[in-house]
Amino acid sequence: MIPFLKNAIIAGTPLTFGILGAMYNEKAGNLNLGIEGMMLLGAVAGFQVALLTMNPVLALLAAMVFGALGALIYAFLTVTLRANQSVTGLALTIFGTGLSRFWGKRLMGTVLPESFSRNFRPLSLPFLFKIPVLGPILSVFLEQDLFVYLSYVIVILSGIYLYHTRFGLNLRAVGENTAAADASGINVTLYKYVHILIGGALCGLGGAYLSLVYVPSWQDNITSGRGWIAIALVIFTSWNPYRAFWGAFLFGGLDIVGFRIQTLNLPITINQHFLRMLPYLATMLVIIIGAVRKSSSHMPPKDLGNPYFREER
Repeated sequence: MIPFLKNAIIAGTPLTFGILGAMYNEKAGNLNLGIEGMMLLGAVAGFQVALLTMNPVLALLAAMVFGALGALIYAFLTVTLRANQSVTGLALTIFGTGLSRFWGKRLMGTVLPESFSRNFRPLSLPFLFKIPVLGPILSVFLEQDLFVYLSYVIVILSGIYLYHTRFGLNLRAVGENTAAADASGINVTLYKYVHILIGGALCGLGGAYLSLVYVPSWQDNITSGRGWIAIALVIFTSWNPYRAFWGAFLFGGLDIVGFRIQTLNLPITINQHFLRMLPYLATMLVIIIGAVRKSSSHMPPKDLGNPYFREER
């Protein structure tokens, strides 16, 4: 089970970034359905820069910048021009999908050199297994690559920022009651722009993990719908960054369970198409559960999806 759990965290890492990216958007009161598009933009940009420079830092920065650029388009249309958020998010997904296919057409099937992939090899900590009981459990979380450690740091920092800082409190106020936040002196437009861009940069990182570490090569539609799963998991995790990690961990396990079952030599044959369907089936169940739960802790920000007109305050 230890290798399976380790791989579940690896498979869930791009989802972690995607969930956090969507969460920052929604905490600011903006429903962004363009998570998939921003992840694809980050994936293709990070992969291209990795091929050109062989520098992992530049590749990650490029992924973040292109994810943020996609978010900037969305922010300008929805915050400044007050366009419909759902339509704009869908347009961003279509744009990101199309641009990644156009850009990545000549990269199709290209594999990153071993010299680059070496930067993201899992850390080896054999002494962990010598610790009774806790050793194997700790190794699941600690014998990972640096990208996974980065996701841990961002999850913790996001929790501290949202729940233990004045800026986080202001952000939640913007999402809950935009007019009241504006009346209290909070720069609503600035908060929306900044956090939508932060969300886009995180989505770009999620896409980069797929193309730089998880695969690592370029494939058409490399995200395979993970952006949509991330949007649903925001509901499942109740807009809480700490729960985002565990939700991504769970869905990462569902994503790779088919490979695990193949190694068990079961007496019955399970259709591989059914196994590949499990994460998306679970996503549908998550949406249903989210619609049924009505407690205040599981409700979205009250002004989510509502355009704000200051003159109507």
